[in-house]
Amino acid sequence: MKQQCLNRRQFLSVLAVTALSVSPLRAKIANELVLLAQDYRSGTDPRPFLVSEKLDGVRAIWDGKVLRFRSGRLIAAPPSFLAKLPPASIDGELWLARGQFDALSGIVRKAEPIEAEWQRVIYMAFEMPNGEGGFRERSAALKKIVTAAANPQLRWVEQYQVANEAALRRKLEEVVQQGGEGLVLHRADAPYMTGRNEALQKMKPLADAEAVVIAHLPGKGRHKGKLGALQMRTAEGVEFRLGTGLSDAQRADPPKIGSTVTYIYRDKTPQGKPRFASFLRVKLEE
Repeated sequence: MKQQCLNRRQFLSVLAVTALSVSPLRAKIANELVLLAQDYRSGTDPRPFLVSEKLDGVRAIWDGKVLRFRSGRLIAAPPSFLAKLPPASIDGELWLARGQFDALSGIVRKAEPIEAEWQRVIYMAFEMPNGEGGFRERSAALKKIVTAAANPQLRWVEQYQVANEAALRRKLEEVVQQGGEGLVLHRADAPYMTGRNEALQKMKPLADAEAVVIAHLPGKGRHKGKLGALQMRTAEGVEFRLGTGLSDAQRADPPKIGSTVTYIYRDKTPQGKPRFASFLRVKLEE
């Protein structure tokens, strides 16, 4: 149990000298080293925040020597990709382009990386783990590191401020119309922290959530002989059907029972069921 007593700097040192997949305990510690966003609350003054686009990528932590998923598990990136990253701690997202999450996930989760595929991957840097000062200062320092690296596969995520909530919502609409997923707001004065905290907020046109597949329901009409809908159960025990948003390929080969699915929805009924729920993606284990 001594591993539970490691501070952040000690744990990052452990990550730097091992290339093995982490144990569940170490994975838990690694998750605690990542800042996770809460949903944006309407009425929140955006002026104390720096705003950036919410990227539909895969979270990746670089400690200067090894690259890992937020769970702590090693990412099998080609040596040619890693060799061009700077010797500094970076938190960011592996990314291809807007709307390309599935293609990206297929590339970065392979046990044996294909170098030609990784040439398309961009590491979008937005945070310096354990960096000094508030987020504004850390972001400025990170920008200098990324610029000095002169690596086309490493980019700094632009941060900007907006004057009020109306301007924030106009920016959200602009990003979504261009195919983006939403916005991220990070308090400019926030020290480096971990866990889920209101210092980091996400803003999307629709809310998203996760639930577990508990049954496959048969299709009717043009979906006869294929999946009609997924029977889902949330962590709170609420059950609902999820049929919208599934492709023909997913109906022919549906997400497995027991798998976790991310879905988007507009709001909830008084019973807690999501309204206008639509399938987004299967959550992959890291």
